[in-house]
Amino acid sequence: MLFWKRTFPLLLTLLLGITFTAQYYVPHPASESLLTEVSVWGQIISGFAILLGVGSLIRSHYVKIKRREAGWGYSGVMFLSMLIMLGAGFWSGGKTEGTSFGWLYSYVFVALQGTMFSLLAFFVASAAYRAFRARTPEATVLLVAAILVMWGRVPLGEHLISGIGSVTEWIMNVPNTAAQRGILIGVSLGGIATSIKIIFGIERSYLGKD
Repeated sequence: MLFWKRTFPLLLTLLLGITFTAQYYVPHPASESLLTEVSVWGQIISGFAILLGVGSLIRSHYVKIKRREAGWGYSGVMFLSMLIMLGAGFWSGGKTEGTSFGWLYSYVFVALQGTMFSLLAFFVASAAYRAFRARTPEATVLLVAAILVMWGRVPLGEHLISGIGSVTEWIMNVPNTAAQRGILIGVSLGGIATSIKIIFGIERSYLGKD
């Protein structure tokens, strides 16, 4: 039993990890065929994973309602919304144009999504206020760069200060791009390190707590 719960998943991860890492560097028709076949299996597994995720979601919210935990009313709203959308989807026959499902998506879901994103603007403004206070030399540089970029992005800024648009473009194309590439390199190295740890069984959190 321990073999199937611990050893087999580690061996499978090791085998598949090494295989598909090597597959990326092997320009052979058999290698491409293997990747295509596994991609199909990945889609099948994703479908079952969605069912598992929905089941887990239903179970967790059901337990919250049953125990009358804090915020259990929102769980009830989630169940009601899920049933309404499922019913509208089945009733519409999978179509969206001119159906109740399309109406719910366009005028309820999209509207709520827009509301959530609009609220993010206030959090961004609050974070910018805290970050842009010039308490250190680094914060001062950040503040000056932010002012120049915001000033050069509006027509009024170019009208009042000639050439501010060129300064803004230089900041976005040179220092900003360099910082983005540095972050991307760091994230890539971190992803490679994490992948190696998972492939060779050093990182085993995916096996669960038991």
